Formats: sequence, structure tokens, C-alpha cells
Amino acid sequence: MKIIYSAILVNILFMAIVSGCLSSTTPSEKAKYVDVSVQQGKEMIDNGGVFILDVRTQEEYNEGHIMGSILIPVDELDSRLKELPRDKKILVYCRTGHRSLTASEKLENSGFTQLYNMNGGITEWKNAGYDVVK
Repeated sequence: MKIIYSAILVNILFMAIVSGCLSSTTPSEKAKYVDVSVQQGKEMIDNGGVFILDVRTQEEYNEGHIMGSILIPVDELDSRLKELPRDKKILVYCRTGHRSLTASEKLENSGFTQLYNMNGGITEWKNAGYDVVK
């Protein structure tokens, strides 16, 4: 009788180990940035709780930027990552959307997970009639 119980126990343990190793769950996918329109970006800003990142040059920023945005030019981004919150949504924009795409990819590769790339940049923002500050 002891042998039967031991065999059953060994089989149960074996099944538990094998089923854990052969689990059908897959590791979660790496978070990616999300492309948003200027209208969606404006809505995010209006709802609050979003860090607005301008990745243009100082000169471009001085010509007009979204109120509350923080300037970190895309070329300086790698050396200034500590200035960015990891626990907030980050809305990234530039002039037309190309540098913000590059910046979003850099941030994604640096482990940031709540990234939103604003398509069309400040050019499209202005075309939509939204305010900028100087």
C-alpha cells in the first residue's frame, strides 16, 4: 500500500512540475508607444496626468510650444532620461512627427511604457486651431 501511495505522490509531483514548465502562457509583450492624433493629444492634456515632452530645438521651442511642455531636444534625450517620469503618460511631439517618432522609440528602448507619439506635431496642432505659448 505504501508503494502505491508513493507512486501516486511521485506522479502528482511530476505532473505539477511538467505542467508548470509547459505552461501555455507567454511572457507579456514589450510595451510600445502609441501613435495619437493632435485631437487625442489635446484630450490627454485636457484630462491631466500627462507629461508633455517637446523634442525640438531650443529655437523652435521659443517660437511656440504647447503650454506645460518640457523641452528635451531629441539629440539630448539619451543623457537626460532621469528627467522623465516613469510613472506617468508621456506625450511626445516635435514639429511634424518625425523626431517624436525617433524619441518615442528611444524611450521605449529605455524601458518607458506609457508613451504616446503625437502625429503631425506642433504643425498639425496649430492647424487644428489649438493654442501655443511663446
